[in-house]
Amino acid sequence: MLKRIFTPLLPRVIAGIILGVICGLFFPEGLARVFTTFNGLFSNFLGFIIPVLILALVAPAIADLGRGAGKWLLITAGIAYASTIIAGLLAYGTATALFPTLLGERNLSSFADPSEHFLTPFFEVAMPAPMDIMTALLLAFCIGVGITLIKGDTLHRGLEELRKIIMKTVISVIIPLLPIYIFGAFLSLTMNGQIGTVINTFIRVVIVAFALTVLYLVLQYSVAGAIAGRNPFKLLRNMLPAYFTALGTSSSAATIPVTLQCTLKNGVREDVAGFTVPLCATIHLAGSTLKIVLFSVAVMMFMGRDIDPGTYIGFIFMLGITMVAAPGVPGGAIMAAVGLLGSMLGFDDTMISIMIATYVAIDSFGTACNVTGDGAIAVAINKFFGDREQKLEPATEPAPAAS
Repeated sequence: MLKRIFTPLLPRVIAGIILGVICGLFFPEGLARVFTTFNGLFSNFLGFIIPVLILALVAPAIADLGRGAGKWLLITAGIAYASTIIAGLLAYGTATALFPTLLGERNLSSFADPSEHFLTPFFEVAMPAPMDIMTALLLAFCIGVGITLIKGDTLHRGLEELRKIIMKTVISVIIPLLPIYIFGAFLSLTMNGQIGTVINTFIRVVIVAFALTVLYLVLQYSVAGAIAGRNPFKLLRNMLPAYFTALGTSSSAATIPVTLQCTLKNGVREDVAGFTVPLCATIHLAGSTLKIVLFSVAVMMFMGRDIDPGTYIGFIFMLGITMVAAPGVPGGAIMAAVGLLGSMLGFDDTMISIMIATYVAIDSFGTACNVTGDGAIAVAINKFFGDREQKLEPATEPAPAAS
């Protein structure tokens, strides 16, 4: 069923981004608030459905793996964390090497209140999630591993039906509405003035951040391609729908359905993709870490603060842990990092305000790097254990037939 998610999404996502920026230049505020209201409702619905989606995808996928699933989880989590830390260290080395000569005197006063002129929706409808993302992930792990330890299959069949229901919702509701949501997101960003302000002030940092995310993705897929014996650029090209969808949603969790589709297109087994993609969506934050490190170093240099290498490397390692399960909503990573910025790097209220403004304005580029990198991890995990586990752990009972 997962492989039947329709594919012509990329052109509509790109069109939504372009039209959102263009229309943001002339749309009247009243009309723009219509889309802001839609985005608020759609975002709340995503917040409601994403924990259920994680439970519905991860638990049966782990159960399908059979005994030894815990090993898969530990190795995937270790690779995701290592990738996040490497991205942070790469960003720190790049920033300290380039920024002293790239950055000149800049005026940061425009970031004093980043939300002053934001568009507001006409109304809001609260849609509380049945559980938070980390709870859903832990529950899925417990249920999935538990199913592999018992002989009964009633719960397994029930989870398979839940997965079909959730994927039907994804195919019929979420995927068709994503381009409209992406249009509204870029419309708001343009009319709020966030993009222009950040680019005017941090243009050199933005260029370095974008170039470094592209370089890191090429590095990730070169490693994954070498492991799997596949063309890395073909693998990366197949992930483009996920990349551009994340540009619009600014949420790794909200992009899970598209990331899953792209990962399956890269030849990853459905059970492997079913647990690596949702897991990495909450713990693999290479792009977000890279961007936070670059901009925090830039802000410290602008403010004349000293940067202690030992303290900053410790900050990177803590950042990789603190941001886990934070990116359920757009901007979640920077909000999780605020405490560390203050306690470990000594950021004051003004510096934190600048960080939030810059991060939210171009949050989507870090998120796009996150979700695209998830596909590389899935390819590697599939090669490491897919065929081997399939041979060592033959299923004792046939899986339920797909309808």
